[in-house]
Amino acid sequence: MCGFTGYIAKEGMGTQYKENLTEMMNTIIHRGPDDEGVFVDDMAGLGFRRLSIIGITNGKQPMENEDGSIVVTFNGEIYNYQEIKADLVEKGHIFKTDADTEVLVHGYEEYGIDLLQKLRGMYAFAIWNRAEKEMLIARDIFGIKPLFYTRTDNEFVFGSEIKSILKFPTVKKLFNPEALESYLSFQYSVLEETFYKGIYRLMPAHYLLWKDGKYEVKRYYSPEFKEDDSITFDEAVKKVNDVMKDSIEAHKISDTEVGGFLSGGVDSSYIVARSNLDKTFSVGFDYPKCNEIPLAKTLSDYVGVKNKSKLITTEEYFEEFPKIMNHTDEPLSDPSCIALYFLCKLASEQVKVVLSGEGSDELFGGYNIYKSPIALQPMKAVPRPVRRGIRKVLKKLPVNFKGKNYLIRAGLDLEERYIGNAYIFQTEEVYKMLKRPIKKHTPMSITKPIYDRVKDKDDITKMQYLDINTWLWGDILNKADTMSMAHSLEVRVPFLDKEVAKVAFSIPVRHRVDKNETKRYFRKAANEFMPDITAERKKLGFPIPVRNWLREDEYYNMVKNTLTSKEAMKFFNTDYLVGLLDMHYNNKCDNSRKIWTVYAFLVWYQKHFKI
Repeated sequence: MCGFTGYIAKEGMGTQYKENLTEMMNTIIHRGPDDEGVFVDDMAGLGFRRLSIIGITNGKQPMENEDGSIVVTFNGEIYNYQEIKADLVEKGHIFKTDADTEVLVHGYEEYGIDLLQKLRGMYAFAIWNRAEKEMLIARDIFGIKPLFYTRTDNEFVFGSEIKSILKFPTVKKLFNPEALESYLSFQYSVLEETFYKGIYRLMPAHYLLWKDGKYEVKRYYSPEFKEDDSITFDEAVKKVNDVMKDSIEAHKISDTEVGGFLSGGVDSSYIVARSNLDKTFSVGFDYPKCNEIPLAKTLSDYVGVKNKSKLITTEEYFEEFPKIMNHTDEPLSDPSCIALYFLCKLASEQVKVVLSGEGSDELFGGYNIYKSPIALQPMKAVPRPVRRGIRKVLKKLPVNFKGKNYLIRAGLDLEERYIGNAYIFQTEEVYKMLKRPIKKHTPMSITKPIYDRVKDKDDITKMQYLDINTWLWGDILNKADTMSMAHSLEVRVPFLDKEVAKVAFSIPVRHRVDKNETKRYFRKAANEFMPDITAERKKLGFPIPVRNWLREDEYYNMVKNTLTSKEAMKFFNTDYLVGLLDMHYNNKCDNSRKIWTVYAFLVWYQKHFKI
């Protein structure tokens, strides 16, 4: 796990930015405190910060081939590098190191862009072909590792984090209001263009090829649900256990000790139970329903591993929150990111690598909301125009009654009601709260191209597919990378493996979700390795007591001050924001997610674009 940054300039101008490259590298030293490396020629510069995990003694980067014509910087891990290396050796390539990085060097020489089809792992990398004056940058299929880029008048600049790009002298730091508008609905930055105007994220499963001052971006992998209806439930259980055994072993490859995150949920518990780890780490809050440490202790005792835990106080949470928003490239409004920050800090005190359970819900169908198409199925018998008419009438009725929300939801198609696990502000509410709404992107305009690719699938599969292509990289993996790298910790995610995905995408939907249970076949698989209470536990996420905090005077007033600040007045109708807060404070409704989404943005903006 590392970080890199770099640039391409006009021919003959590459060396003039060497000092700037050092400054760019220094902004991401947290990603790689163990070592650094620089490559500069008359056209390009590559800078690298290293966290030594594989090939500790001889894995220095940037790494070159024998004649120096190919240079690579790489962030991540290639889990099948030994297999690829064997093929390359057979073809005559000579390796000088035991680092997985060198597979990219010789793999690019041998296979070109087709190398991307062979890789199994998490990665972002940049390969500079000096002979062809061509740059290839690429990102792994799920977006586990980040990669950003921009183009100025004469240069192309890229890096593992936006903050490194901003240190390049010709890059201008400009706020992108389009990102804010979509963020308010999704709770994360969902567009290709980031919160910085002109700076883009390379999307998961994409590569960018730069040559002669121009570049093209192409997708090289797309998740495809190809259900094999002949697979029985028991066969599905065996398939997932077999492939996870292989994936966990691959993800444990390291020259340093590997630990594990452990909550009370089935995902991290399954990883720990099957990994034969020595150390696990857990956090909780000083609220009874927000503390999973006792459940984590139960599981750690059951499988016989050590567990170190920390109880996070409310005071600590609010004290660290502004510091974390200062560290992040873009606002993160998922409250659990702060808990993850403390968890990563705890683990980094003892290990450099941890295994974690991200990705299980998206691949196996684990979110509770995936049951909603089954609940709404009876309404499919009612003609669509009638359902929509009922919805229109009920929306205007001031009185509430049991079943009202059900009928309102039934009046919408899936593509209208589901944009992912978080739907914070509806479009009309975004337009009310913003002083100058741009109205360029709506949630449905963002999700439509994704839904269009799975028109022929059932609603549950459509929801999974959407989440894999948005929520997974935008929220789940983004916070995992950001919070872990803040503490120079590598987080590995065995569920998000190419081979695991092949199995998951083949399992019939009836084995994934029914009206009572999510990720059914995986829970059964987990039962073989852990207590029933853990394997069968309902999906909770990481419970954070934000709802409670915003009804306490101290934190109500703290948040209110931010919602009425000069930064807030620049973007928002602050009376509207205070109204949301007051209704929540007075226990008239639960606006905690809405309030926190705005609050997180404002704290982030105050740190990065202070007025």
